[in-house]
Amino acid sequence: MQFLVAIHLPDDYDPTKEDASLRQEISDLNEEMIAQGVRVFVGGLEPATRARTIRAASNGGIMVTDGPFVEAKEHVGGFWVLDCASVEEAVEWGRKATAACRAPVEVRQFLGAPPERLKARAEAEGRKA
Repeated sequence: MQFLVAIHLPDDYDPTKEDASLRQEISDLNEEMIAQGVRVFVGGLEPATRARTIRAASNGGIMVTDGPFVEAKEHVGGFWVLDCASVEEAVEWGRKATAACRAPVEVRQFLGAPPERLKARAEAEGRKA
């Protein structure tokens, strides 16, 4: 089963202010995820202020605006896609992510493909399923 582990950061979060110990803890967590064969993908995101929101316009066209989709005090600052055997395993990784990132995280299972199809795809891509 695949899960999204999303890091929630304050709207005014400045990644340039991260100290070396924070970066090391996140790096160590990534290495542990790789060693355990659960990490599918990881990505940090630019601040929400640099987002572009794309919507269907009332005239049938497409409208692009600067900024995030919703005004909020927190935004997703980064995420992992993990391949876990259960929601409990994903939550355990979420606990580790909260500690490493010093921020709240959200764990959500992906909808869609059954595990057999995901396993076949991972194997075709040369990844551990």
